[in-house]
Amino acid sequence: MDLSIHDLVKRFGKLTALDHVSLEVAQGSFVCFLGPSGCGKTTLLRVIAGLEEADGGSIRLGESDLSSIPARNRNFGVVFQSYSLFPNMTAARNVGYGLECRRWDRPRMQNRIKEMLDLVHLADQAEKLPSQMSGGQQQRIALARALAPDPSALLLDEPLSALDAKVREELRIEIRAVQKRLGITTIMVTHDQEEALAMADLIVVMSKGRIEQIGTPQQLYREPATAFVADFIGRMNVLPLDPGAAGSYRFAGTPLAVATLANGTANAATAAALGIRPEAVALREGGASGENILAADVRSVSFLGNITRVELAPENRPETAIVAELHGTATVPETGTRLAVSLPADALRVLS
Repeated sequence: MDLSIHDLVKRFGKLTALDHVSLEVAQGSFVCFLGPSGCGKTTLLRVIAGLEEADGGSIRLGESDLSSIPARNRNFGVVFQSYSLFPNMTAARNVGYGLECRRWDRPRMQNRIKEMLDLVHLADQAEKLPSQMSGGQQQRIALARALAPDPSALLLDEPLSALDAKVREELRIEIRAVQKRLGITTIMVTHDQEEALAMADLIVVMSKGRIEQIGTPQQLYREPATAFVADFIGRMNVLPLDPGAAGSYRFAGTPLAVATLANGTANAATAAALGIRPEAVALREGGASGENILAADVRSVSFLGNITRVELAPENRPETAIVAELHGTATVPETGTRLAVSLPADALRVLS
C-alpha cells in the first residue's frame, strides 16, 4: 500500500519543525529523507511512526487514515540509531520480543526468529547477548527484530551513523539487499548524502521544515532545482550571477550560454545562480577566449588519490572559487598558474 502524506504540520512551541509537508511513498520503494541537522527529517519520520502527533495534515496508508491510530497499532517496524536492544536478552530473544507481545505460538515464533537471523546472516549469534556483539551485529539484530512481525513499512532513523565507515558501507549494502528481497516499503532518515545516493529509489531533500526537492539520486545530482540542493548533493560550484544581469546569464563579467535548465524553463530573469559540477569544469592553458571561457588563477591543488582537486580564483570575481576535479593521469597545474576555465553549456544548471 502507498503511504500518502498531505500538508503535514508539526510545531514545538514557536518552532515549526514541519511546514506543510506533502509527499507520496510508493509501495515497495526505498525513500531517504536527507538534510542537515534540524531540517525536520527525523520529526517527519517520528510523526509517520506515531511517536509524535502532528498539528495538522494527514497520513494515509492505502485507504487507512493513520491520524488517530497509536504507534503500537500502525504495524511499522522501527530501527533507531542507538540499537535499543534489551541487554539481558539474547539475540534470538531480542528478535522474538515483538512476536511474544503479539502472542505468536511458540513453533511459529521459533521459525520466524530463525528466518530473520538467517536473513541478516547472524544465525550463529543467536545465543549471544548484545554486549558480546559488535555494533554492526547489534544493528543487524535490531533490523531483524523490526522485520520479524512482518510490518507494513520499515522506518530507519539514521541506523548507520554510530558505526565506523567500513561497517557502514557493508551494512548499507545489506540493508538495501534485504529491502529488495522482501519488497518492503522503507523510509530512512540520514544526513549522509552518500548513503542516500547509494541506497534510495527516491530522495526527499529537506531544509528548515520544508521539502526542497524530491527525485531519484540521478535526478537530484544532475538536475538540482535550487542552490541548496546543488550544494548538499555531491559537490557543486554555485556561481552567483552578476548584479544587473537580469535577462541574461553573466558571471565574472563573462556571458554564459546554458543548454540544459534544471527548472525546464529559459527564464533567465528568475535565476539566482548557475551551478556546475567540479568534474565538468575543463582547464587549459592559453587565452580566455571563446564561449563560456573565463580566466582564473590556480589557488590550491589537492591530490586525493584517484582525483586531483584544483581550486581556482576567477580573474574578475576572485572571492567566488571554482573547483575543478581532474581524474587519472590528467596534467596537474601548479599553484599560481593562470588558466582558461571552460564551463560547458550542457553542464551548467540554473538554480533558483
